[in-house]
Amino acid sequence: APKNFRRCNGLQLEGIELPNASETLWDCHDVSLVNVKAAGDYFFMNSSKVTVDGLQLDGNYSFDGGSDIVVRNSRLISKDAFWNCKNVTVYDSYINGEYLGWNSSNLTFINCTIESCQGMCYINNLKLQNCKLLNTTLAFEYSSVDAVVDSDINSVFNPSSGSISCGRIGELIIEKSLVDPDKTVIRASVDKRLDKPEWKA
Repeated sequence: APKNFRRCNGLQLEGIELPNASETLWDCHDVSLVNVKAAGDYFFMNSSKVTVDGLQLDGNYSFDGGSDIVVRNSRLISKDAFWNCKNVTVYDSYINGEYLGWNSSNLTFINCTIESCQGMCYINNLKLQNCKLLNTTLAFEYSSVDAVVDSDINSVFNPSSGSISCGRIGELIIEKSLVDPDKTVIRASVDKRLDKPEWKA
């Protein structure tokens, strides 16, 4: 059933499948999921103190508005995941979806593989440790970022501050009228540098 497990405290789910999990686990506190498979949009909206291990999720807009979240060993196929969140750490997981993490603060990815269009933008205190960014474009717009990436990055767009370390950046777009390029340290070879994106040319 959709819209299940609303406003729950102290909830534990282990080894179950939620084939219709739309709008499930809203406004919950102190929730633990272990080896759960779920499908549905708006999973875990506005929930806090969440621990997840082994989640397989197929659904957009997951974890919107959440706080104090730890995710491990999971696979999330989810557009707009982790929007408007605070204090999120994701370990050893795969995430595929556009616009990952927008408008969040204290968002950390460790040993993760991420595929995203315009992912990880508008974030205060974004950290990536030993992550791979595959097919990821226009990353880090207006984000304060500390990124150590074990792959190339297709394109980076207007990071606000911090450092980015990776093998290669295909396209680095910095609009000096909008961000100060001296506030972000780039440790990577760069194929192409642009002072504005192609759609503004």
